[in-house]
Amino acid sequence: MKTVAIFGVGLIGGSFALAIRKAGFQGKILGISSDDTIRAALERGVIDEGRPAREAAGEADLLYLAQPISKIVESLEELNAWVKPEALITDAGSTKQAIVDRAKQVISRAQFLGGHPMAGRERRGVEAAEADLFQGRPYVLTPGAAEELETPAAREFLGWIPRIGSVPLILGPEEHDRTVAFTSHLPQLVSSALAATLDGRPEPKTGVYGPALVDSTRLALSSFDIWGDIFLTNRRHILVALEHYITKLEEFREALGGGAMRRHFDAAARLAGEVRDST
Repeated sequence: MKTVAIFGVGLIGGSFALAIRKAGFQGKILGISSDDTIRAALERGVIDEGRPAREAAGEADLLYLAQPISKIVESLEELNAWVKPEALITDAGSTKQAIVDRAKQVISRAQFLGGHPMAGRERRGVEAAEADLFQGRPYVLTPGAAEELETPAAREFLGWIPRIGSVPLILGPEEHDRTVAFTSHLPQLVSSALAATLDGRPEPKTGVYGPALVDSTRLALSSFDIWGDIFLTNRRHILVALEHYITKLEEFREALGGGAMRRHFDAAARLAGEVRDST
């Protein structure tokens, strides 16, 4: 792998570029983004050059699609005519089924391997990128079949995942989307719903709150420009997660002030402890 093309040099794409460079990548990193983003990425040393998409795709050994989901789908439709047959195309989209399905339809000249690094921040853009963003975080790959991980290009890419500090996990696209509906998309909606509930109310304006409110609304800072695509492409699984959460809230309402509430708190504390122990 001598040349990597980052399509979308924002938080994730920029962090991937910084991470592989820190891990020892000696080749060329090309960026495909807006003019302003390319200038910022060059100033920070995130990429070596900015290139037009067609030119970068024809040169790259690894094409890393770190755009919003709808833009990844659009990019896939163009790349097949430009990419080298021995190259690997991968993505960092937060949902996988829609992307993998589209790749099966339009990518024939090179290999596509779906991916999702489970890392992020509330801030967007290349200015927020950091080399250690993926440290200790799962990096999900969603091959259509096990043998897709055995090609030379896939094996090389798979080798870089632990080098940037991530833990590779293999899931099917459907299983991935069902899982993240509960572990990623539901937490975002919970945080946004809490902040939206308090928006316009007088209580927050008093300043009478502590770290609990700050921590609980942290994800509400996230941009809808990213989340809109996630909700559209994973709506079915997110609706199931929301139904489970609404049911639990109703149980809380019934148990409030009673002995059953202790059981809910004990179960919640147990899960919270397991999550923190695992990370």
